[in-house]
Order: sequence, then C-alpha cells, then structure tokens
Amino acid sequence: MLRRILLPTIFLILGWGFWVSPDFKEIAAGVAIFLFGMLSLEEGFKAFTGGVLEKLLRVSTDRLWKSLSFGIVTTTVMQSSSLVSVITISFLSAGLIGLAQGIGIIFGANMGTTTGAWLIAGLGLKVNIAAYAMPMLVFGIILMFQSSKNLKGIGYVLSGLGFLFLGIHHMKEGFESFKSAIDLSQFAVPGLLGLLLYTLIGTFATVVMQSSHATLVLIITALAAGQITYENALALAIGANIGTTITAILGAISANAEGWRLAAAHLLFNVVTGLVAIVFIHQFVWAVDALSIRVGIANDDYALKLAVFHTLFNLTGVLIMVPFIQRMVTVLQRMFKEEVRTVVCLATSTMPLPAFPTLPWRLCARK
Repeated sequence: MLRRILLPTIFLILGWGFWVSPDFKEIAAGVAIFLFGMLSLEEGFKAFTGGVLEKLLRVSTDRLWKSLSFGIVTTTVMQSSSLVSVITISFLSAGLIGLAQGIGIIFGANMGTTTGAWLIAGLGLKVNIAAYAMPMLVFGIILMFQSSKNLKGIGYVLSGLGFLFLGIHHMKEGFESFKSAIDLSQFAVPGLLGLLLYTLIGTFATVVMQSSHATLVLIITALAAGQITYENALALAIGANIGTTITAILGAISANAEGWRLAAAHLLFNVVTGLVAIVFIHQFVWAVDALSIRVGIANDDYALKLAVFHTLFNLTGVLIMVPFIQRMVTVLQRMFKEEVRTVVCLATSTMPLPAFPTLPWRLCARK
C-alpha cells in the first residue's frame, strides 16, 4: 500500500518542482544522472569480477595500510574524496572488495582530500572533473556496443564516471544561486556559538555545492576579504569535512546493503572527526601554530595554516578510528542487513505447455 502511494507522491512533488523552479529541475536532473552513473559504474565493475581488477584490488587493499594508501593516492590523483567514495561503494556492491577494505579506503580518502586544501591555499588550483565527462561518455558508449566482455565493462565504467561527473556538474549549476547569495560576514559570531554556527554553515555549503574543495575556495576567499576570522574559517573547514559525505550517501541509494554500510561508515568517521576537532579546537590551534613556525609558514598566512589544520584533524580522526574498524564492520552488518528473498513454488508439472512443447513448467513467486 505504501509503495503504491509513495511513487505517485514523488512524481507529484517532482512535477511541482519542475513547474515552479528551473534550478530545481537542474538539481533533480543532476541527482538522476548521478544515480544512473552509479548503476553504470557498478555494472562495469561486475564485468571484471574474477579477473584482473579483482586481483589488483585484492593485492592493493589486502592490508589496512594498503587500503589507507590506496585511498590517499587515488584521492590525491582525482582531487575528489566524494568521487573515490562512490567508486569504492561500486567496488563493494560488485563484490570486488570487503567492507573492512572499503572503510580503510574511505579513511585514506579523507587524508588524501587534504592535499586539495594545500593546492587551493598554496597555488589556488582547482581541478574541474566535469570537463572530462563528455569524452568519457563518448568513448564509453562506443565501447559498450562491443562484443568483448572486457571492452563492454570498460565502456560501462567510463560511461558511469562520465555520468557521475555530469550529475555533480548539474547539481552544482542548480545550486549556483545559493552560492552567490552566501555572505559569510553576516554570521560573524565569536566564541563557541560562532564555532558551532560556522560548522553548520560549512556542512550546508558543502551539501549544496557537492564539493568540499568548492567550500574551501569560499573559505579562503572570505578570509582574504576579511569577511570572517581565522577561527570561523577553521569551523567552516570542519563543517566542509562533514558535508562531503552527502555524495557517498547519494551513491549508496542505488547500492545494496554493503553500499549503505560503507556510506554509514563514511558519515560516522567524518562526524566523529568533526566532533573531536570542535571539542579540542584550542589544542588544534596551538598545534597548527607550532607546526607552522617549524615549517616556515608566516603567522598571518591563514590560508596555509588552514591547510595545516585540515590535515592535522583528519590525521587525528584516522588515528582514533583505525583501531575500531573491525568493531564498526560488525555493528554496520547488524544495522544494514541484506534483503533475503525466498522463492515459493505454488505449482509444478512435468507436462509441457502448448506454447513451449519441449519445456516443463513451474509457477513460482518471490516472497
């Protein structure tokens, strides 16, 4: 009964949204393209199960330090922890890696994403992964029509990545009006209230823009313009770290229970890390100042000090959470259980049907 009501309700809400807001249409299209990309990516990885990719992943992630290193390296190369998260969910859903390995990659991805803060703060670089969407889609679609299983699998993977990039791009475009309307100076509040408020703003901004890198650009720009204080910028960075989990949660929508477990682990890690950073903010500020002096960062170079802080609190989160990975696996497996469907046969016969004279028949239904 609930399913019969839910689908028409969703259609009505979407139809109303399309009618009243072009931005909503862009956002909804982005989410749909993103989810389709997840399905294509998972289908592509399934083509390589039992083959080279499975062996490569097994060798690359069979130890905790290897999983962490895999996450750090891939995120550093791709400059997107969100993308690494959804690809890892696809690996997990396709049965290429185990949950503990996936959690290790996610932890590593959180360390790898700190390199983006250094690039933005030090060089002002920002990689626009959406620019690669069209070539990936073109080559991917061509390969999908090939008869070779491996080529078809590569085609699905390329198409999936292309749709992921394109989906994120449309979501960002739809939210562009929100980004332009953000004036951080109006929320300048000192003390603990300001810390919590700016953490929430950082979380919301990252959910809106689908990129912690974009939020870091906004933070550094606001710092340079004198809109916010250094302490407010640190709180925004904590919020950006929490908000970046939304992409993994979206990616898990089309995944199985393993995908939901990994998305939950990602959320848990980032929330715990954020809480630790908030509680010990003064100790982190002292550590950042001490490290900055040692490596030669100027006292008023708040952009680079922000990158130091981003690295330091993510490293602290990894050190705190790594010993609990196996316990997390156990808890998450209990929370998100695989849907078990039994097949009940209502009738069977060895007599063939008239339409198929050579085949016996059986009437079965899934329960």
